[in-house]
Amino acid sequence: MAQTVAQPTATNPVLPAALPLKAIAPWAAFFGILMLVLLYFVGAEQGATAVVSGESVHEWVHDARHLLGFPCH
Repeated sequence: MAQTVAQPTATNPVLPAALPLKAIAPWAAFFGILMLVLLYFVGAEQGATAVVSGESVHEWVHDARHLLGFPCH
């Protein structure tokens, strides 16, 4: 019983298109600022420095505080 074996052929490697820094920079800045705002609300939004009055923000991010190691009690 004869079997045929596929022989590799020489091809040019496929490279992904290069993204220019000017295309990435606005998105990187946007997500960086978004992450800082989220870090503030999870880590520091309570007590004397609270931007939003009441306990609503604290209750929404309560489990995330404990998961990230922020004390809140």
